[in-house]
Amino acid sequence: MLSHCNVLSILLSSFFDTTPLGRILNRFSSDMYSIDEHLPWKFMDLIYLSIAVSTTIILIAVTTPAFIIMIPVIAAVYYAIQQYFLWATRSLKRINSASISPLYQHFDETLNGMSTIRAMEVQQQFIEENGKRTDNNANAYAAYMYCNRWVDLRLQVLSAGIIFVVTLSGVLGRYSIDPSLIGLTLNYALSISNIVMWLCRDYSDWQSHLVAIERVQEYTDKNTEAPATTNTVVPENWPSTGRIVFKDYSTRYREGLDLVIKHVSFEVQPGEKIGIVGRTGAGKSSLTLTLFRIIEAANSYWARASDNSGYHSIPETEDGSSELDPLLGGPRELRPDEEIDGGSIEIDGVDISTLGLTDLRKHLAIIPQDPTLFAGTIRDNLDPFQELSDTDLWEALERAHLKSHIRTLPGGLSATVAQNGENFSVGQRSLICLARALLRKSRVLILDEATAAVDMETDELIQRTIREEFKERTVLTIAHRIKTVMDSSKILVVEKGEVAEYEAPQTLLQRPESLFFQLAHQAGEVAK
Repeated sequence: MLSHCNVLSILLSSFFDTTPLGRILNRFSSDMYSIDEHLPWKFMDLIYLSIAVSTTIILIAVTTPAFIIMIPVIAAVYYAIQQYFLWATRSLKRINSASISPLYQHFDETLNGMSTIRAMEVQQQFIEENGKRTDNNANAYAAYMYCNRWVDLRLQVLSAGIIFVVTLSGVLGRYSIDPSLIGLTLNYALSISNIVMWLCRDYSDWQSHLVAIERVQEYTDKNTEAPATTNTVVPENWPSTGRIVFKDYSTRYREGLDLVIKHVSFEVQPGEKIGIVGRTGAGKSSLTLTLFRIIEAANSYWARASDNSGYHSIPETEDGSSELDPLLGGPRELRPDEEIDGGSIEIDGVDISTLGLTDLRKHLAIIPQDPTLFAGTIRDNLDPFQELSDTDLWEALERAHLKSHIRTLPGGLSATVAQNGENFSVGQRSLICLARALLRKSRVLILDEATAAVDMETDELIQRTIREEFKERTVLTIAHRIKTVMDSSKILVVEKGEVAEYEAPQTLLQRPESLFFQLAHQAGEVAK
């Protein structure tokens, strides 16, 4: 069972951070089309043409025995042409396939940013860039086709040589060979020109389309996240209190990069409301990602096992296994000589690194900065697994102050939601995400700058609902506006990935030298 947090983890994974979208589209469109459509038919054509060439040569050899002497020579010449051509055509096919990805990428960016492009009046710049990438692809395709023409010419010369040898054999053996057999042999010899040419081209095309398998296999061999479940099982009502403890925790976005969270230690008591503040790039959002294990503890087993950069490799055990046993039974024990500085996170006394991702994420709730909706219906977005009744859904919408609007839509809960929720405003999408969080009834709620993109009125509405509906739950709020966390139990000030301050807001505001006081002063909440 996956939750919307799992989808969030997929979107934020290091693979998508380092792989252009155009390259992914190319693999799942052009390359998959080659595998599904071209390869089977090319293979069938190869069988047919191979049989046709073999039977033709056998017929010629039987009727004109002198031709047998030329078969090794013809085979050697054919093999040399084929090998030389095959090396070139496979390389050009790779270049052609790689040149499509930037074209897809730019086209997708242009479609998504159409309104911005027109507003900034840079249409000509994007047209020129599209033309440049199209020219690059056309050049690669032209080179690939030139290669085909090159081999066609040489195969036609080879076929002409075969016809010449057959004709010469017929002339020299005109007194010993039946003229009707010579005519039959010449007829087949004339047809072998096209057959050999197509055999060579189809074999080379077949080899070129195998490049698609090579490119797709590169993605199938990627390491994935930690498993959905492990041997560690938590009760259905976990977490029952919402106590969170960070113990000397460190993390990075990918193996080999610098730490974004550095040896963080703090404790959140059950039911506390924690405001997380800091300057841009301080590491506020990274803290929330660690709770859902979208990024793992630095140098931990799962950080290495899910790494696709090749920076780390998981050592094999004595029996030759590496990842299979830990994936099924949880992380293996680290050897004494292995460096580990990631620390741990505990929720109600359970180390979250020992849990499966589904077991962890379905027990936490989040309202993300970019409210995410999926194509379907309102009901699908609120209750994707059809576990709740319509009464519960309407109650959650009412508590999120969205019930009146949903009732005006055709179909009510069955109203259509467009891809990414484009038929709703940003504020309405945020309220639907709020209703979804209310339905989860989790003891831990994370607000990742949930009101950053909404107006002040919707911000007040969301904040009031959170104070009323989540008053007994542990709430971690990343502050976009300092005003929204002024009534928090404690303020966690993050600076360069470290905990700079962690006290009640009233205490911090009494110290003008504190970072929180400076942030509040810059926001106009306090005066010096």
